[in-house]
Amino acid sequence: MKRIAIFASGSGSNAEQITNYFHNKEGEVSVELILTNKPKAYVLERAKKLNVASRVFDRNAFYNSDEIVDLLKSKKIDLVVLAGFLWLVPQNLIAGFPNRIVNIHPALLPKYGGKGMYGENVHKAVVANKEKETGITIHLVDEIYDNGAILRQEKCEVSEADTPDQVAEKIHELEYEYFPKTIEEYLSKI
Repeated sequence: MKRIAIFASGSGSNAEQITNYFHNKEGEVSVELILTNKPKAYVLERAKKLNVASRVFDRNAFYNSDEIVDLLKSKKIDLVVLAGFLWLVPQNLIAGFPNRIVNIHPALLPKYGGKGMYGENVHKAVVANKEKETGITIHLVDEIYDNGAILRQEKCEVSEADTPDQVAEKIHELEYEYFPKTIEEYLSKI
């Protein structure tokens, strides 16, 4: 049994997709924990509905202690998944889970990556720059925002008429389809 912890800062739609995907796989992989840095994040409601343990943490616990690393190790977590988590991962977490932290980014990296490039900010930039395509990048996490080894990229077309919200819808479809599968494929190799 492989054990996953998901970090999310917002609504948690990807966390829910991933949890449901593995729940339907009957025991090969389990989402053990959902963590957030936002006490009012909707992902906490999703965690309750999904019957997954959750935890809220603050900046001090994340950056100035081993509290989160120790928690993950106590739960025997095999893979940390960032699903809409907006903070840069600290060195102690990267060292504690080398090549075991996966992120999803709503663009085709290296385009539209880095600090501040998340969610709506990315989609607005894609539309403003009249890109013909965009997509998702699923990658390993290192010390630099959106920099780790790429595990998968999937593309979608952007039309001249697309709004940032329409681009976001296309990106969500790609995320929901490919993020759980990519996690599963990566878990089979570690």
